Amino acid sequence: MSRIGRQPVNIPQGVKVHIDGAAVRAEGPKGKLMQPVPAGLSAKLENNQLVISRSGDDRKIRALHGLARALVANMVVGVKDGFERRLEIVGIGYRAQIQGRAIQLALGYSHPVIFPLPEGVTAEIERQVSITLRGADKALLGQTAARLRALRKPDPYKGKGIKYANEVIRRKVGKKAGAGAK
Repeated sequence: MSRIGRQPVNIPQGVKVHIDGAAVRAEGPKGKLMQPVPAGLSAKLENNQLVISRSGDDRKIRALHGLARALVANMVVGVKDGFERRLEIVGIGYRAQIQGRAIQLALGYSHPVIFPLPEGVTAEIERQVSITLRGADKALLGQTAARLRALRKPDPYKGKGIKYANEVIRRKVGKKAGAGAK
């Protein structure tokens, strides 16, 4: 049995969980989320714990067992506390500002880049160079942060671009002036 899949998901105070056939729905102070349960797996609610169990011992079902449990656990944590992802903008003249439900970025292009925020993700900008994304859905939040970072990936030579707050950019040594010139 999957070591992660067999662990029950504890339902904290203030979170309501409903099982609708092949889907688990969670509702809490940070919002509502729904996670489908793959075929071959079933979800049961037992005294404030959600248990994901599998019907067979097929390799694919075993692999999905731990995944489904982790996704449901992330959903429960998300509707209670929410998730957060920080990005930093590095570079002269690179900055960001909030414009309604979008982020306007100056990233060294000839035009400002408008990045629309998906529903369920909020942004906060500090000092025009630090972006904090918050949301209940961990997967959507990570995907949004990755799409934002992809607008201007960090340059390995100067380190300019959008990077995650805890990311370390591997720097490369540039050309030496006059190394091969006569």
